[in-house]
Amino acid sequence: MTDEPVTAPRPVPLNNPANLLTAVRIVLVPVFVVLVVVSGMTEPGWRMVACLTFCVASATDFADGWIARRYHLVTSFGKVADPIADKALTGSALVLLSAYDRLSWWITGLILLREWGVTALRFWVIRYGIIPASRGGKLKTALQIAAIAWFLWPVPEPFDAVGTVLMVAALLITMITGVDYVLQAVRIRRKATGRG
Repeated sequence: MTDEPVTAPRPVPLNNPANLLTAVRIVLVPVFVVLVVVSGMTEPGWRMVACLTFCVASATDFADGWIARRYHLVTSFGKVADPIADKALTGSALVLLSAYDRLSWWITGLILLREWGVTALRFWVIRYGIIPASRGGKLKTALQIAAIAWFLWPVPEPFDAVGTVLMVAALLITMITGVDYVLQAVRIRRKATGRG
């Protein structure tokens, strides 16, 4: 039996397509905020531009994760910056919608509490394991994006009511998956510390 040399894992460069898309999303957040403020949620043209900017930024969220996993480009920067970029984008959109009286503040508050709470949970257990994104979590993200986009776009009545339906569905899935992530975090922590 011969001993074969153990090859070290190939280092992942920080400057890669996945991280670049995450950086683009971070840059687009203030651009999106400015566009919404300029629109005042009353100018249809500016609202459309703001909505398209939000959708492009949201698309980078799906693209950077897929590229990172598909081509083994996961980095420490990506693990930290990606969720922060996500929360900054959806969080700013929800706050702006509430500030312009398009969305109740309690809905924005509950969603933000869950989003930042789950992010804190991920960092709480990161030394013991990773809480993977579940199908419910992905559905939650898709519903939130769809609902926010519907509110941003100048949809005429009575079709604007669809945005409310989407947001209620997003809120329900957001809360349900939030509880699931808490249970996962507790299980990971207990298993790692020998208490489970």
